[in-house]
Amino acid sequence: MLVASFECSETSKLQNSKLFKVFCLVGIVGFGACVPKYRIKAGEIASVWGEDARRIEDGLGILEKSVPALDEDAATLAVEASRNALVYSGISAKEIGAVFVGSESHPYAVKPTATIVAEAIGAAPNLTAADLEFACKAGTAGIQCCMGMVASKMIKYGLAIGSDTSQGKPSDALEYSASAGAGAFIIGSDKESVAVIEDTFSFTTDTPDFWRRPEAEFPSHGGRFTGKPAYFKHVTSAAKGLLEKTGTAPKDFDYVVFHQPNGKFPRMVAKMLGFEEAKLSPGLVTPVIGNTYSGATMIGLAAVLDEAQPGARIFVTSFGSGAGSDAFVINVTDGIVEKRKKGVKTVKEYIEDKHYLSYALYVKHRRKLKSL
Repeated sequence: MLVASFECSETSKLQNSKLFKVFCLVGIVGFGACVPKYRIKAGEIASVWGEDARRIEDGLGILEKSVPALDEDAATLAVEASRNALVYSGISAKEIGAVFVGSESHPYAVKPTATIVAEAIGAAPNLTAADLEFACKAGTAGIQCCMGMVASKMIKYGLAIGSDTSQGKPSDALEYSASAGAGAFIIGSDKESVAVIEDTFSFTTDTPDFWRRPEAEFPSHGGRFTGKPAYFKHVTSAAKGLLEKTGTAPKDFDYVVFHQPNGKFPRMVAKMLGFEEAKLSPGLVTPVIGNTYSGATMIGLAAVLDEAQPGARIFVTSFGSGAGSDAFVINVTDGIVEKRKKGVKTVKEYIEDKHYLSYALYVKHRRKLKSL
């Protein structure tokens, strides 16, 4: 259960010419999510392109997806999710020492989203702020960054966010899944956490399954290549690596969350690894909100923490095209009971608060109409 090591100047002593190392566990002190209220059904998109709605729904495992409002972007979604996380945590924003925003749809090509979020939530200026980009796993990479900084005593709290208003070219398969949403996690000491992060493990290779070149408006993908050599290889490798590292097995966990680009891949990888579908279902939200990219694993984990009881163990593995996965073992603490009473809007409540759009309004919201 050793997450990270750091040298503590107050307690370190020399013995046999070696410096003692003090080890520290870190955990989730607060969390929050944000999902736009607008939705479009997969069948509505299919009808425009002459596709069979049932075939699309069954093929992707997605019934509908979220659509950002005209004034929503990755920054505004990140701000709301972060504000929810702050309320949940009960800490002051001025105590946050780092803000990392993972996204592949940052509103500016050159100007950090993290500074916008930090300012909006009232964080003090003496902090580290940076934008991260690793397709859909940049949010979990932010969690790992915060883990290291908290464990090394560089900061007291770190804020990691995964937020996207993902893009899909008209008539492309991505148009049925690319959606919008954000998840935010405040990382701090395990002593005040609602869930302790027991350990983490990552697996990364140069696998070009998905990309968007500079100035290209929509991403490209390798079709079926995004499956076996990309998603499945990296998710299973990271998951198996962490199971081996921690000496655990799927039966030891109450919940499991996998990156969810659609409704089928997580179910398939859970079966491959030996996790029961009942452990996957609470965090599987893509079928009703679509693929929120950097927010997908984060929102799935938030949905699980919304209902998990003290003592529950959660296994999480993200995935980002390009490609890599981050896996985590998380143990829910007694602290979650009291903090849950703060009344922060849950993932389920965001999912149920919805308004449907026609394809015409969806195109307007996503600004897909271009003048010649």
